[in-house]
Amino acid sequence: MAQARVPTGVVRLRAAATFVLLVLLAACARVIPENHAASQVPPGAPPEVTALTLGVAAGPDIASLALTADAAAPALAAFRTSCPRLLARPDASGLTRPGDWREACAAAIQWPARDAADFFTSQFETLLVGGGASFVTGYFEPQIAGVRTHQPGFDVPVYGVPPDLVHARPGDAPLKPNGQTPFGRYDESGHFIPYWDRATIEAGKLAGQGLEIAWAADPIEFYFLQVQGSGELIAPDGSTMRIGYAADNGQNYTSIGIVMRDEGLIGTGPGQYPGSMQGIIRYLRDHPEAAQPLMDQNRSWVFFRDITGDGPIGALGVAVKGHVSLAADPLFVPLGAPVFLTLDHPDANGLWVAQDTGGAIKGANRFDSFWGSGQQARTIAGGMASHGTALILVPRGTLARLTAR
Repeated sequence: MAQARVPTGVVRLRAAATFVLLVLLAACARVIPENHAASQVPPGAPPEVTALTLGVAAGPDIASLALTADAAAPALAAFRTSCPRLLARPDASGLTRPGDWREACAAAIQWPARDAADFFTSQFETLLVGGGASFVTGYFEPQIAGVRTHQPGFDVPVYGVPPDLVHARPGDAPLKPNGQTPFGRYDESGHFIPYWDRATIEAGKLAGQGLEIAWAADPIEFYFLQVQGSGELIAPDGSTMRIGYAADNGQNYTSIGIVMRDEGLIGTGPGQYPGSMQGIIRYLRDHPEAAQPLMDQNRSWVFFRDITGDGPIGALGVAVKGHVSLAADPLFVPLGAPVFLTLDHPDANGLWVAQDTGGAIKGANRFDSFWGSGQQARTIAGGMASHGTALILVPRGTLARLTAR
């Protein structure tokens, strides 16, 4: 889904409820697989803080978590799909090596779902990274009205990737935090510049080039689908089209919720609208003359591709699952690793699997929980801003190896 574009880091103090919800809206994930080759970090760059450099400690025994088969079975299935990536890709957190996962992944292939709790108890141990204090928000897959071909009532273009949108060549632009160069375009003189911003695209800059892969009915709903980064378009005949992140315009993301808070439009005062996603949408609908100018303050734009399968694709390259998949910072959690959350929002308690990332999901124990699609998922994700403790599950023997270094 889409990459949230406001870096938040680890939230350690409980803020006012309205502000937390605004941060949540800014951090709504984004299921965005970056399928482009990463640029190399330049020589002499300062070392990144990772889970290994931050420090780890042993967590409680998994048997004490009282896992049930019903709670553990979905996580076992998600872990199984993550294994090919766990075994092939380096772990940026420094906690594990690809080979460390071999035994657990081999066991997962045939392990019966009815004994899923025993799988995690027998194969893993828990670690606390940086003390384990966590902050968790939520994201979902929007379902909005849309069609593949233009027809009356569906006038909001859903663009595929323009041919002149490219990653900057190394040295032509500063690296992003993930080590990649940004998206943009090269002008007539060969200089790399940002791609067209939201307002310019909305004004028709890309119209008539055959880039439309679909058409949405509602510009506000489509805006929030862009924030999420993927979603389903539902046609009048009931047919569906799932679209997922393909690229972005390289412009910085601005949370319109934070803009609206700063302007006094949302909050807890008289006449203000709630600072939730639902409250922001209600304000935009009640004030149509202000809606487009507000959305245009977010200069970022997401380009999409038609995707197939049983769910949106996360950064790990597998479909994310509601109430199972987490977005995490790969510098602090091995992507594909199970994570056990104990939070003050009971809906999110339990066993998850880190299968996604997000531009706002940065820092130790900062997570975005995926809730699936539909109205219930939208409601839960829109109100998810929870504090608690995160346990990272790693193959048995990991802590002994790390402490022996």
